[in-house]
This record gives sequence, C-alpha cells and structure tokens, in this order.
Amino acid sequence: MADEILIVDDESDIRLLIKGVLEDEGYETRDAGDSDTALDMLRDRRPSLVVLDIWLQNSALDGMEILSVIKKEHPLVPVVMISGHGNIETAVNAIKIGAYDFIEKPFKSDRLLLIVQRAIEAAKLRSENEELRLRVGQPSDLIGSSPWFHQVSQAVRKVAPTGSRVLITGPAGAGKEVVARQLHACSHRAEASFVALNCATMHPDRLESELFGTAPGLDGSDSPGKVGTFERAHGGTLLLDEVADMPMETQGKIVRALQEQTFQRVGDDRRVAVDVRVIASTNRDLPELIEEGRFREDLFYRLNVVPLEVPALRERREDIPDLVSFFMERAAENAGLPPRSLSDDTLAALRAYDWPGNVRQLRNVIEWVLIMAPGGPHDPVRPDMLPPEIGASAPASLPGETGEEIMSLPLREAREVFERKYLEAQVMRFGGNISRTANFVGMERSALHRKLRSLGVGTADRA
Repeated sequence: MADEILIVDDESDIRLLIKGVLEDEGYETRDAGDSDTALDMLRDRRPSLVVLDIWLQNSALDGMEILSVIKKEHPLVPVVMISGHGNIETAVNAIKIGAYDFIEKPFKSDRLLLIVQRAIEAAKLRSENEELRLRVGQPSDLIGSSPWFHQVSQAVRKVAPTGSRVLITGPAGAGKEVVARQLHACSHRAEASFVALNCATMHPDRLESELFGTAPGLDGSDSPGKVGTFERAHGGTLLLDEVADMPMETQGKIVRALQEQTFQRVGDDRRVAVDVRVIASTNRDLPELIEEGRFREDLFYRLNVVPLEVPALRERREDIPDLVSFFMERAAENAGLPPRSLSDDTLAALRAYDWPGNVRQLRNVIEWVLIMAPGGPHDPVRPDMLPPEIGASAPASLPGETGEEIMSLPLREAREVFERKYLEAQVMRFGGNISRTANFVGMERSALHRKLRSLGVGTADRA
C-alpha cells in the first residue's frame, strides 16, 4: 500500500506542484488550504506524513499551531515544514516542537523527495522498534516438521496474499499469534504495521478506547486524543487475540467497522476511515458461545472467512526438537550464555510430556534449563536436570531400574519385561511415530505393531 501524504498550503499552485512531484514517485496525496480542513482530514484518516506551510492566510491556525496540534494528537506522524519567509529561528522552533525537517521555498524536487522518504522511513523504524520491544522472546516464524506444520505453512502461503480475514483457533500458548504474524509477513501488507490486541487482558471499560482511540479533550480540555489499535494498524494487520472475551456492545461496533472500514473514536461523532486486515484468534468454541447468546453470529461469519486451527503441542510432538533448538538459541542469545545441548533421553522426556501450557510452556522450560541446569556449557542436559514434573516423563533406565527384576524372572518373562521397557522408551523417544520407531529398532512397521499389541504397549498410532 502506497504511503499517503497530506499537503497543507494556502497557495493552490504550490499544493498542485507538490502533489505532482509526490504522485509521480508513487505516493498518494490529499491537500488542504487552511487549518480547519487540514485537521478534519487528519482526524478522518491518519496520513504517513504531513507537508505543512508555516504561513497560512485566511486560516484559524498558522502552520506552527497546526504542528503543535499534530504532535499532541498524532505524535508518530512526521511533519515536514515549508516556508518562503523562513529564517533560522523559525526553523529551530519548528524542530523543537517536533517537526522532522524544514525546507525553504523555492525548493528542489529532489530535496523534497529525499526528506519525505527519510521522514517516513524514520517513523516506520520507530514503530518497528516499539513492536520489537513487545515481541522480545516471541518466535516470529513457524517452526517444526510435523504434518500440521507443513499443512499450515501451505495454508499461510495461499491465504496471506489474498487479504481475506482469518480466524485462528487453538488452546492458549499453542502459537496462534505466530501464525497471525506469518500471515502478515507473507502478505502485501508486510511493510506496514502488525498490531495485536489481547481482548482477554483488557478491562471491558477500556477495550473500546484501546480499539478505536479517544477524541481530544475527552479526559479534560487539555487532554490529547488517543490513537487506537485500528488506526495504528492502518495499511497493515490487526490481530484481535482471544476475541471471544470481547463485550457484546463492542462486538457490534467491530461488525460495523469490518463492514464499512470506518469507526468512531470514543467521545467523537466523526467516522475515521482505515484500511486494515483483521485476523482474530480464540481458544473458545465460538459456535457454542453463539448458542449461549454470548457471541454475535454476524461477527463470527465476518471473521471466519478462512479458519485455521493450531493444535495443542502434545498433538504435534514431532515439532518439539525443532522448537527446543530454536528456543535454546534464542534464550542463550538473550542471556549472553552459550547454548546447552540436550541428551537423547532428555528430548524423549520432553516429547513424552503432555505440555498443558503448550509452546509457551516449552519456551519457559528451555529458558529455565539454560540458566538452572547443573553442569558446564559442554555437558549435555540429562532428564534428571529437567523440572521434576517433566523429568518424571523420561523413559525408565533399563539396566538400573529393571536389572534386579529381570534377574529374578524366567528367561521368557525377563525378555518380555526388557522388550516392553525398551519399546516403550523408543516409542516415547520418537513421539509415538511408529514408522520412525520401526526404522530405528530394525523391524517392519507391521511387525512392530503386532509386537507392541502383544506387549500391551499403547501408542498414538502415528504413521
């Protein structure tokens, strides 16, 4: 999506000149000849940048006063000041108030374009830095090797460029936001903002102002307006995380915003136009909530254009080794420590655990292991070094725990005990994948199935 620039100058020929220069370079433009029109346009839709003349005839506010309003109501919008009667003092004052730069008339087109490009890039960089601070420790890419990983990766590649709305379902901590970020990263909006709002953590009284923003003066005559997440995501993607926790009244306003691509700030009757792709996620059963009258059916159908499901981690254990490697590298980098390796038995224990907290819990465990596991950086992490509830999932050690039991049994029974323990450990090691287990132990898959049934070893019967 092209960056949009608002041109404010009282001379129509100057506005036309600047419009022509900017539009030839692919920018979209709007223009205004006075402060009232300019501020109305700003409040209708936030531009990427404002080119603002200092001296405005027949205008309620001059350029410096408009600059002060912009910096109060839209502090992230860069402003380039222009003037044919400027001096050093005026330029310095404009920069102090918050202008990005100052250009004297007459100016060369190349200089205007260079400053506009740099101002927009600087504003995007500030926005990206703010987002990165929120994303510390969050995986930004889909990671794994399970059938689900390949299916969802293919689905993301198909859906992302279309701009269709997507509803992502799955348990808490499974990675719904990661899928949403991948949809954004693979879309035509990738250069614009990705904004996430967790509806479950927001007090109902604050949710509307967070979504739609507030009008200037709502909290007192001198209070600035607040830019909401819909407006911050203009041109990009908005994730409504845990959308089922949104109050019914707010759901109705979301329906209208999705239908018209406009909304009203709290305390304002003006409608603001935006271009936003909305992705929603939830760990709840929305059709069930609709039956109970707790979620709007019309909102469900507007959000559920393309459904994607993120299963619990225990249903895609094949992804655990890849996730462990990723989280270990990330944790080591953040902590300034060398990464630790994990023994095969430790990986087997991680794959055997049920992970009620899903991927989020796995990430926290790996950070704990890096910091708290005994031994040096070159010592592999053993199962007994894991947190107790996870280490208990490790396969039993064959020689130690079962040696005395085996020695007291006849040969046939001892062989059964050994085979049961051995195959339980190997099935656990490969996350229930029978084909991989059979390949490792040197048996045909069908023969292994029969052996496991005869020994009473349960499996998830994965291919």
